[in-house]
Amino acid sequence: MSDIEMFQQKIMECEKEIGKGIIGQRNIIRQVMLALLTGGNVLLEGMPGLGKTMLVRTIGQVFLLDFKRIQFTPDLMPSDVTGTNIMVKEEGKSSFRFEKGPIFANLVLADEINRATPKTQSALLEAMQEHTVTVGNESHRLEEPFLVLATQNPIEQEGTYPLPEAQLDRFMFKVLVKFPSKEELRGIVGLTEGQTSPEIRGLMNAEELIEARKLIAQIPIADAVMNYILELVMATHEENAYIREGASPRAAQAMIRASRARAFMEGRLNVSFEDVKAVAYPVLRHRILLSFDAISEGVTEDAVIGQMIEAKEANLYA
Repeated sequence: MSDIEMFQQKIMECEKEIGKGIIGQRNIIRQVMLALLTGGNVLLEGMPGLGKTMLVRTIGQVFLLDFKRIQFTPDLMPSDVTGTNIMVKEEGKSSFRFEKGPIFANLVLADEINRATPKTQSALLEAMQEHTVTVGNESHRLEEPFLVLATQNPIEQEGTYPLPEAQLDRFMFKVLVKFPSKEELRGIVGLTEGQTSPEIRGLMNAEELIEARKLIAQIPIADAVMNYILELVMATHEENAYIREGASPRAAQAMIRASRARAFMEGRLNVSFEDVKAVAYPVLRHRILLSFDAISEGVTEDAVIGQMIEAKEANLYA
């Protein structure tokens, strides 16, 4: 068995193990796994109580990652996230020592991120993009792998602050966590109200995850598929009554990386058009700003993305 086949098998076992602790939500688990395999940050949006926190905690257990949870509240300060310099007295002398904040972990759960003020939200920007934290004049490197999984409540709820576009763009995916079906709800109730909870095993460690990422980054993309990705991103900047602002170049980068990871998880070593279409929605839905016409007509981001995919497919097979 080659290294690639071994890692493909291990990743699939990890996905099944995560599914033991999360009833339903298979598509959500898959999308978070894709981000984990490419080092992308994830924004999970959904009503409270849908298992977003449990999902992130379970991923940390399966991949044996150092896990920290930050509960975002209106009075949370940036130093509560990044850490701060504290004065230490030793042998009659005083000096400053950096006390690390909860951002120093492999897997950081930013719970209800849009309940904090924009100033505190911005404390995550440098960590999410550069994987460093700067306090005063000193920069501190975060240990790899590093990943932020943030949960947010729908912005229609009271007491929430919309995330600025600059921060939204740092998230590789925006994943919508929907309410479960009746059968899934029955399973959730049975799991949470039962006497014993399923035992979650650790199947991979940080070093193996980093190695898997290196293998995924080498998966080739044909010119036709690469052009399809670029055309989808460019389509968000074409004249469209429903789009006010299009996606940034990060969208193309995210789509390339996510498509490679999906091909890997599907047991292939080549990226297909289906891979691109599958990841286009979570990559683009938070990177396009809808126009007033779209909002007034109740048109969603996903509907606009679907229209663009259909238009490109028509050209593809014309």
